[in-house]
This record gives sequence, C-alpha cells and structure tokens, in this order.
Amino acid sequence: MRTRLLNCLAIGLVALPALSRDAHAELAVMISGGFALAYQELLPEFERTTGIKVVTTSGASQGTGPTTIKAQLERGARPDVVILSKEGLEELIAANRIVDGTEVGLASSPLGAAVRAGSPRPDVATVAALRESLLKARLITMPGSTSGMFIEDDVLPRLRIADRVSLKVTAPGVESTRAVPRWVESRKEL
Repeated sequence: MRTRLLNCLAIGLVALPALSRDAHAELAVMISGGFALAYQELLPEFERTTGIKVVTTSGASQGTGPTTIKAQLERGARPDVVILSKEGLEELIAANRIVDGTEVGLASSPLGAAVRAGSPRPDVATVAALRESLLKARLITMPGSTSGMFIEDDVLPRLRIADRVSLKVTAPGVESTRAVPRWVESRKEL
C-alpha cells in the first residue's frame, strides 16, 4: 500500500508537469478518513523526496453535509489528487466531478469491530450469532462515512434488525472509535 499511495500522489504530477521544475511547487490533495493514517505517515517522505509541498484537505467519501468530498468539489474545490473509497469515487465519476479512467486502486479495507475492555467477546462466527450479538449491544457506534453507511444501509436491514438496535453515527475516521468509551463513561454517571 505504501508504494501505491506514493504512486497516487505522483499521479498528480503527471497532470502538472511544471511542478517538478518549480521551487515553490504545491500539490493539492483531498482525502477521506479511511486513508488518513497511512497518508500522514507517507507524506513527509513524499515531500522530502520530490521537493513538492502538499496541501491537504479532508472530507468524507460519501454521505451528506457540507464537508463531504462531493460537496467540496461542487463548491469549487480543485484538488490535484483525490483519495477516497471506491464507492465515493464511483459517485464522483458518475457526477462528472472526477475524470473516468484516472482512478488507481490503493488498498482494500476490511471492516472491524471492537468492544469495551472487560466486555465479553461477541460471537460473530455465523450470521445468526452476529445478529444476536448486535441485538445485545447497548450501542453500535460507526463512522458517518462509507463503512458506516454500508453497515446502516445494507448490513442491519439484511439482518432485519435496523429498527431494533441503538446506533450512534459519528464523524468519519478515528473519531468513531473514541466515541464508544466517552458514551460508556457518560452512562456510568446516570
């Protein structure tokens, strides 16, 4: 993934050949939360090896609201490179916000789940066990981005429990994992 992400940043250079000759070159990158940690780790190396300063903005790959990548592009943002989920990318290509054929696959990202320390490990070995574990959960917290939308709009309805679980949708990225301990602590005070 490291090489692919560096290559993706380099793609921006293809469209802007003068950057490599400009001492004050900048590359504008818009990124969603799913790639943020890897991107932040690789960014200093990219800037050091290319001499190009990268200006980064962020937004959710999908969803609604003024900070989604789609909304920012609709308001006139003009990044050189956009890094986001495949689903979000497909929406932007369909809306003619991203040029079809310019996409590069960077990684696949499985979904994960976590429970509060000391809680019993949920059984997710079968679909029936997953369903029961989700029904027993006091709260299911998920990001308001592609993975959260998939769980809320696809997984929970397929399990026929969408209206029977307590959901909290948080800001995309690592904020959703921080929300669970805060919610648990707030419940202790009641």
